[in-house]
Amino acid sequence: MKPASCLRARAPLRLSFCGGGTDVSPYPEEHGGMVLSATINQYAYASLRPRRDSRLTLASLDYDVVARYDHPRRMRFDGNLDLIKAVVRAFRVRRGADLWVHSDAPPGSGLGSSSTLVVALIGAMAEWAGRSMSGYEVAELAYRIERVDMGLSGGRQDQYAAAFGGFNFIEFHADATVVNPLRIRPEVLSELEYRLLLCYVGQTRQSARIIERQTASYRQGRRPVVRALHRLKLETLEMKKALLLGKVDAIGELLHQAWEDKKKLDSDISNSRVDRLYQLARREGAIGGKMPGAGGGGYFLFLTRFDRKHRVAAALEKHGGQVVPFQFERRGLLTWSSGPR
Repeated sequence: MKPASCLRARAPLRLSFCGGGTDVSPYPEEHGGMVLSATINQYAYASLRPRRDSRLTLASLDYDVVARYDHPRRMRFDGNLDLIKAVVRAFRVRRGADLWVHSDAPPGSGLGSSSTLVVALIGAMAEWAGRSMSGYEVAELAYRIERVDMGLSGGRQDQYAAAFGGFNFIEFHADATVVNPLRIRPEVLSELEYRLLLCYVGQTRQSARIIERQTASYRQGRRPVVRALHRLKLETLEMKKALLLGKVDAIGELLHQAWEDKKKLDSDISNSRVDRLYQLARREGAIGGKMPGAGGGGYFLFLTRFDRKHRVAAALEKHGGQVVPFQFERRGLLTWSSGPR
């Protein structure tokens, strides 16, 4: 008797260029939020192998953690792989399976890895269940699992970026989220890939804590936070315009402005080491840059002058940064079958 085939899914990680924070409730419900983001060729993966018995095995290859149950009904939330369990519960699994996940970037890196992993898991589970889901349905289910079922603080942009893929202008309203794919000239995308520099600065962090404080400040009506969110929206619109017009230098300048405003959302978004690396990169030829996530550590994205990328990269690596090559990824969630047929 040959073994069952394995179902796999992958979803791309994303770079958030501008607008992060305006997708976190209750700001979008009250003012409308918007984010400019692009997915890259780094991914979160989920694999599912159906079993002939009722046993359920869940595993994270990144952390070498495994949870085993005699039956899905006996699954317990105990702080161990709970996000994976929440996806399994959402699909009301009653059959046995082996399910394992891994990601090209760690949680807290600023590339939306946790939400992207949930999107990949939903892709594998939906394929197993024979359930056809649109990008909007996948993203909304991922959001519900993370923010409602698990009570994890955060916004909506990561789930939509991972589900749809590509370069998108995403609008967040009280009653809907709208993904607008951008038609950017190929030469502009190539120039951006050439001049953008992604650097891992370490110190991954719990983004939920930063977001919780940002949300509390907004609810309390703290004017610096409210003003910063309003400015980030305007900068997102300006950056979209610059991107469509191919004004790459202007994108770098807007990245700098957006970073200065983003830091006003919470005192832990940056730190002394990140500030020093940013100043160093600017001296060596970076026009601007920002952390593509909630802040506090992980990756930093720089846009360099047309002839200075190598100098910026060398300076960052000399001071402990790790430059990570990447390309833009146009596809979103992808599923396929592997193994015996």
